Amino acid sequence: MFKRLAMFVRRWRWALIFMITIVFLALVTSLSARFGPSKSTVLPSNQNHQLVSTAGLPTASATVLRGPHACPVVPPTPVVTPDIQGHFNWRSISTYHPLDSYSHLPSKRPSPGPAVQHAFSATTKDAGSKTLSRQQAVKESFTRCWRSYKERAWTKDELAPISGGSRDTFGSWGATLVDSLDTLWIMGMEKEFAEAVDAAVQIDFGPTGDGEINMFEIIIRYLGGFLGAYDVSGCHDKRLLSKAIQVADMAYASFDTPNRMPVSRWSPRKAANGEEQLPAQSVLLAEAASASVEFTRLSQLTGDMRYFDAITRVTNVLEKQQGLTKLPGMWPISVDMQTPNLTFDAFFGLGAMADSAFEYLPKMHQLLNGVGPEAAQYRRMYEYAMTTAIDHTIFRPMVKDQADILIAGANVNGHRDDKGQHLVCFAGGMLALGGRLFENTTHIDVGRKLSDGCAWTYKNAPNGIMPEIFSMIACPTWSECEYTLPSDSGPFSTVDDSRYVLRPEAIESIFYMYRITGEAKYQDIAWDMFQAINTNTRTSFANAAITDVMKTPTEPYDSMESFWLAETLKYFYLIFSETDLISLDDFVLNTEAHPFRIPYR
Repeated sequence: MFKRLAMFVRRWRWALIFMITIVFLALVTSLSARFGPSKSTVLPSNQNHQLVSTAGLPTASATVLRGPHACPVVPPTPVVTPDIQGHFNWRSISTYHPLDSYSHLPSKRPSPGPAVQHAFSATTKDAGSKTLSRQQAVKESFTRCWRSYKERAWTKDELAPISGGSRDTFGSWGATLVDSLDTLWIMGMEKEFAEAVDAAVQIDFGPTGDGEINMFEIIIRYLGGFLGAYDVSGCHDKRLLSKAIQVADMAYASFDTPNRMPVSRWSPRKAANGEEQLPAQSVLLAEAASASVEFTRLSQLTGDMRYFDAITRVTNVLEKQQGLTKLPGMWPISVDMQTPNLTFDAFFGLGAMADSAFEYLPKMHQLLNGVGPEAAQYRRMYEYAMTTAIDHTIFRPMVKDQADILIAGANVNGHRDDKGQHLVCFAGGMLALGGRLFENTTHIDVGRKLSDGCAWTYKNAPNGIMPEIFSMIACPTWSECEYTLPSDSGPFSTVDDSRYVLRPEAIESIFYMYRITGEAKYQDIAWDMFQAINTNTRTSFANAAITDVMKTPTEPYDSMESFWLAETLKYFYLIFSETDLISLDDFVLNTEAHPFRIPYR
């Protein structure tokens, strides 16, 4: 038998080799089609990183690359230039205050820093069946909203979730479309991602309309949206980077002022017509000082130092005046960027109108890999600001169950104001992140108690959802204090704004606490929050904001901002996902939850 088999193999060996080769090539081709580049969303990258035109390529392929990323470790040389494909070129407008030189990113290769994420075991890294079912519930909510947006408000800024109409509130450039790109990728919605990219890269960010636009919102939603989608999908689709550059060039034009401070409420049409614009003498801190993460990441990806230089000039002003304010260490919510003068106002807090200026301090240190005097500057500013914030704005509320929680309030004219905000709930995650980066256990502990405080207010509110702005009675110190209020008192002494506008900040900090501590209780907290929110905000089309969370039943109103899909549902999805998905050791999340890849990671 074996002799006959040997004779058969010798006689037909070449035919067998040919057949094996054909099968092998077919297998390789199949794998390439599954994991290789899609012509519509993954474009070839040539040696010098120049952007490539997509003219003539097919659209909306469902196959996108999920293999190794192609993001540069060091800024590319020569500088990446955009292919604007006939769209408006913001580099062509008049420049009033040109510069001769620019600040540069640190070039030293970093040493390994402390890990941010908890060291999850192999058994806990993967989501279990209960966690996966929760994840799928979140994805179902996102999918409903996305389907309605596509059917009823495609390329508009927002879907109106009750009437089924649309709104244009952020420049009419498709805020929800761009803001949702990286969420689509993260949730594995490959076909939808490809279709959305094909639509988003057609947007012309040229001068439209006669009014002013909020450059802060443009930067965090549009620039952040394109950069996040580019980074999470592996830096393969150069069209996304090209659109990011177009948005950034528009934003960069708002820095063309005598002192190089930005114009926060800026008119694209005036700029295109050659009309000079100046910074305001009273502008919100967050709007004036929150482009650092986005501009830095773009300089890392393109090698163009104009963007990093622009925000470095703002950062230098912040540090120079940080100790000169009425509450040294913090900047007030209102600042004069025309002078500039950051010292005249006496209202301080980590919440609305100031939030991301503080949030970006530790995130900039991480994005810069902790390298050089630039990263050290952000660490100094963060530690000074948080020392002041902890001492002068944070309090322990008096609650019936004696819960060991903290609430971030404000400081007005030298006195602490015991008002809480949904928006300031991000601070727990910020302090926990900073505590990890700088090995400060006090900050981790304060971050935990602030996060737990936001979870407590959710749990104890009538419908399981925290109101927008509220007050609580403070304990004399951070130690446990006796409850002296009437037994029928609710969780809040007053509620100044009872809305819920689909905000992400509470789940944001719960997500950070889970990834940083590894404690599964935060997943259970997140699930209770999601169920309460989804039950009370669900409409026939999507999810809507609530007028008054203190009343039962709740009444929705016709609003669904893009951050519902970009942030809130993304954080809910990630807390129930495998812990390597958007690891906090590999990505920095901007204030709109867009993930930017950390170089060298």
